[in-house]
Amino acid sequence: MVTIKDISEACGVSPATVSKALNGYGDVGKATAELIRETARKMNYYPNAAAKQLKTSVSHDIGVLFIDETACGLTHEFFSEILNSAKTEAERLGYDITFICKNIAGREASFLEHARYRKCDGVLIASVDFKSQAVQDLVYSDIPTVSIDYVYNDRSSVLSDNVEGEYELTKYLIEHGHKKIAFIHGESTSVTDKRMAGFYRACEENGIEVPDSYVMESRYHDIERCRDAVKILMDQKERPTAIIFPDDYSYIGGRQGLEEMGLRIPEDVSVVGYDGIRLTRALSPQLTTYYQDTVEIGIRSVRKLIDIIENPRTSIAEQIKVQGRIQEGKTVKSI
Repeated sequence: MVTIKDISEACGVSPATVSKALNGYGDVGKATAELIRETARKMNYYPNAAAKQLKTSVSHDIGVLFIDETACGLTHEFFSEILNSAKTEAERLGYDITFICKNIAGREASFLEHARYRKCDGVLIASVDFKSQAVQDLVYSDIPTVSIDYVYNDRSSVLSDNVEGEYELTKYLIEHGHKKIAFIHGESTSVTDKRMAGFYRACEENGIEVPDSYVMESRYHDIERCRDAVKILMDQKERPTAIIFPDDYSYIGGRQGLEEMGLRIPEDVSVVGYDGIRLTRALSPQLTTYYQDTVEIGIRSVRKLIDIIENPRTSIAEQIKVQGRIQEGKTVKSI
């Protein structure tokens, strides 16, 4: 491994001068500094991150807490796009990404212990049981955190506007003449609570009463349960004319259920999804959905986390909302 001493010998200067030039100090002559940097490049010199950390107490390493209960892992298109965007932005700003888990060298550990073991400057909490004690221990520790789509007291978060998103999607169906609107929602989470609030608000504002049988719980990203839920909905005497799905991926199961019942989209029933993943643009008919800006969510979350890390005295806790938009397809019929 090439060292500062090797570069100093090659350039005929002291190791201290090499260190100053590589770290951008202004008390090294311009020509000498350029010679040192060029020599370092030619010799394939890379600074020792561990040694730098000892001097600055900053690792330039961001932890990511991502526990996906649907077992889709990084194939989960919504979260994978957020994390890819976050990774790209972190690297642009000089930080690396490390995934946090409950394991250190083969033994069980807490999220907080793992974050400290990896010397993370901060942790981005993307998907997990936000209410668990293990997560809260991390959030309320001395390690900076930013959560996605969940709010903790006196901590920063980046949020899709789920209330407004579901409100706009429901209003879109109402504007197309639908009054019998069924809503299949995901498991009980803060995101679900917000989307249900948006759905009911749009219905109430337009004088629409929603039968309890029109609101069904499923799970996010669960094809089988959405297929079963659709069959129950469409087996009622008073069928809904439109169905809202918990997310675009779950809609695939709902679509299958409708096909098995011999029902067509949108001729027999209109449908809408949520997320706006790329897959929806490949389906026929193309799904009408609510697009969430996953790229912006990833960028904003990393920028806020790095702001907390680098400016602890001036950075304030805030909830940053990222707006989405309706992405029109061909699955909604006017009636």
